Amino acid sequence: MIHNDFYTQENHGPYEFYSLGNFTLEEGGTIPDCQLAYRTLGNLNERKDNVIVIPTWYSGTSKDLEAYIGEDRALNPEKYFIIIINQIGNGLSSSPHNSPEPISMSNFPHVRISDDVRAQHQMVIEKYGISEIALVVGGSMGAQQTYEWAVRYPDMVKRAAPIAGTAKNTDHDFLFTQTLMDAITSDPGFNEGKYTSSTEVAGGLQRHADIWSVMGLSTEFYKQEKWRLFGVESLEEFTKGFLQPLFQAMDPNALLTMAWKWQRGDVSRLTNGDLKKALGGVKAKVFVMPINEDMFFPPRDCEEEQKMIPNSELRMINSICGHFGLFGAEGPDFHDQVDKHLHDLLNAFV
Repeated sequence: MIHNDFYTQENHGPYEFYSLGNFTLEEGGTIPDCQLAYRTLGNLNERKDNVIVIPTWYSGTSKDLEAYIGEDRALNPEKYFIIIINQIGNGLSSSPHNSPEPISMSNFPHVRISDDVRAQHQMVIEKYGISEIALVVGGSMGAQQTYEWAVRYPDMVKRAAPIAGTAKNTDHDFLFTQTLMDAITSDPGFNEGKYTSSTEVAGGLQRHADIWSVMGLSTEFYKQEKWRLFGVESLEEFTKGFLQPLFQAMDPNALLTMAWKWQRGDVSRLTNGDLKKALGGVKAKVFVMPINEDMFFPPRDCEEEQKMIPNSELRMINSICGHFGLFGAEGPDFHDQVDKHLHDLLNAFV
C-alpha cells in the first residue's frame, strides 16, 4: 500500500464505504474485504422504486458526477434516490494502491466490468433492499457498466442511458486504450508496478495525458481554441497546466486496472459471444446517447448497437469537446441536452 493525497475526502468527498466482504472476480482472483466508495443524494421512497444508479467513468470519481445532479436537473435528488458508485480500481473503492497484501500494487487482480456491476448489485440489495432501479445512467466506462446492468439484470433495470460508450468494446478502442497503458508501463520509474509514489512515473503519466489531449477532444476543439472553456488562456496551459498535472496526480496502477477492464467491456460474454442476443434481451427503455464529435466511441458504433435493443432510441449529444464533453465545460450547452434526454426517458412509461 502507498498513500496518495489525490484520493481524499478533501478532493473527492463526501463519500462513504460499503464492504462486500471477500469478493470473487470472474478472472479467478479475490479482493478481500472489497470496499465500494459511494455517494448518495436524495431519499429512498417507501416503495423503493425511485432509485437512480450512476457508475463512474475512467479516472473519474463520484465527485465528477455531482455536476449532473440538482433540483433543476433531470437527476433531481428531491424526487429520486441517487447512488453514485465508484468502480473498483478507481482510487477510492478497493484499488491497487489502497489494498493490503497479497493484492497490493502490481499484485491487484484483473477486474472486469461485469465484476463492477455484480458488486454494485450486491451493494444495493444488501444495504437498501432495492429490487427495482428506475434508471441506470453513466458516461464512457460508466456507459459500459450501464449496458452490463441492463443485460445482466433485465427485470430490475427499468430504464438505461449509456452516454458516450458501447456495450462491446471495439478493436480500434482496444488499441487506443493499449497506447494509454503503454505510456505508463514504458516509464522506467513504473518498475513493474512497484513504485513507491506516483511521482516516480511522472513521465509516463505525462505521455498518458498527451494521448488524451489528442483523442479525448475533437479537431474543431483546437481549431476554435475551445480549450478556453477549461479556464485556461493558451494551448500550452491546457496541456501542460491542466491535463498533465491532472493525470500525474493519479495512481498508475489504478489507471491500468481500469484500462484493462475498459478494453474488455463486452456484454455478449453473457450470451456466448452473441451481441445481438445479449442486447435483444434488454427489457429496459433505453436511450443510447453518443457524443457527435467523440473519436473513440463514435456515433456510428453506438447506433449499430442501439438498433439491436428492442425498446430503444438514439439520442445524440452535440459537443465540440468530443469525449471530454462529459466534463461539462460547455456548461448549459451540454447539460441542457443531457437533461432533456433524461427527462424524456424518466417520464417514459415502462
